[in-house]
Amino acid sequence: MTVDSTLRDRAAGEAESGVPPFAPGAVPVLGHAGSLLRDPLGFLTGLRDGGDVVRLRLGPRTAYAVCDPELVATLLKSPDFAVGGPLWDTMGVLLGKGVATSNGALHRRQRRAVQPAFRMDKIHEYAAVMEDEARRMADRWSDGQTVDIAAEVFRTATRVVARSVLQVDSIDERADRLSTALHTVFEGLYRRMILSFGPLYRLPLPANRRFENALADLHRMVDEIIAERRAEAASGGNPDDLLAALLDDRDENGEAVNEQEVHDQVVSLVVAGAENVAKTLTWVFQLLAEHPEHENRLSQEVESVTGGDRPVAFGDLGELAYMRNLITESMRIRPAVWILTRLASVDTTLGGYRIPAGTDILYSPLAMQRDPRAFRDALAFDPDRWLPERAADVTPAAHAPFSVGNRKCPGDHFSMAELSLILGTVVQKWRLAPTEGTDSTARIGITLQPKRALLEVRAR
Repeated sequence: MTVDSTLRDRAAGEAESGVPPFAPGAVPVLGHAGSLLRDPLGFLTGLRDGGDVVRLRLGPRTAYAVCDPELVATLLKSPDFAVGGPLWDTMGVLLGKGVATSNGALHRRQRRAVQPAFRMDKIHEYAAVMEDEARRMADRWSDGQTVDIAAEVFRTATRVVARSVLQVDSIDERADRLSTALHTVFEGLYRRMILSFGPLYRLPLPANRRFENALADLHRMVDEIIAERRAEAASGGNPDDLLAALLDDRDENGEAVNEQEVHDQVVSLVVAGAENVAKTLTWVFQLLAEHPEHENRLSQEVESVTGGDRPVAFGDLGELAYMRNLITESMRIRPAVWILTRLASVDTTLGGYRIPAGTDILYSPLAMQRDPRAFRDALAFDPDRWLPERAADVTPAAHAPFSVGNRKCPGDHFSMAELSLILGTVVQKWRLAPTEGTDSTARIGITLQPKRALLEVRAR
């Protein structure tokens, strides 16, 4: 009997017993963590060959990886699975117990507090800030200049969420500090998620010191923002915005929520509004630089809608169908969020397998969105796959960039408006091209972005 046939027989026996098979490639002590550190995207994409659900060893922990899009949709909609697992356990040092990480009654109350800030009428108000910040960024550049597009869009996205949702005007010097701090923190968080060896991260190593200093600076900035707003309220100022709503929020007993919860809520909003939007925009601009035919087509659509004599405005977005499809396709093939986890809160089943309470569940949006079973020519960048007559061929469960169910991102329309206004403003004025030093290989962290997103901007 060959080794391969032995492995197949063992996997079949485990499946019949209701236990998912182990993915191949585990090594002593590290398990599969080594593969997730060396080549995580390739490893996760290859898991689908082992079945719809497989087991992984991550250091001392065992996790189940779900590889089938329909099962992932079931997972996300089932009350048997909570936000938790390696990713969210790790993210707790950054996000605390804000709306992104909380569960149950606490999550429902926190979501009710933030949801009104993302109504369409409020997004219409925020659009003026989005348009202004997009123009500021585009106006900073000069013909032939090489720009670090990742740094540029992160600064812009940070300013947008601070000035619109939180109405923080004193964001100028903090925008760069936030960008630097989050970059360092997100890289460190990924290592902590995969290798959950707590004592290792308490050693006085340079990487650990950088992480702790960046994390402390980020939390310090958020505390400064909250303190300034409280001082403003005490002196008679009271803006009608999300930060004011968070400061006025009450718990289930009618008591004001504590300072830590307000802090965690603000961190969650800044991270979601800056990090994810910025990473998505970085990939969009990188893809346009690599595919000038799509950039030209987008520019022509923007010009046809605006007449070429005025900036893109919020009221134009409904007519920019190709732009919407291009952003959607960018999020599919180059997602910022590429790995997520859940925790089984009760003994349950998934895909015919027994899932004991307390089991860590892992899934990869990137792997699903590049699955040839769900998308034709899955590795091709093809915005037209989202045309109405072709979108019917897409497996819906395989692409949900803002999630589904009661964890669906409340800021999905806000994010799409911001992405569209910044993208439209830039392509009106600039062509983008790769330059020496550009490296579009994905840099691995909690989120993904190109290793070196250096692009040359050329005036239209």
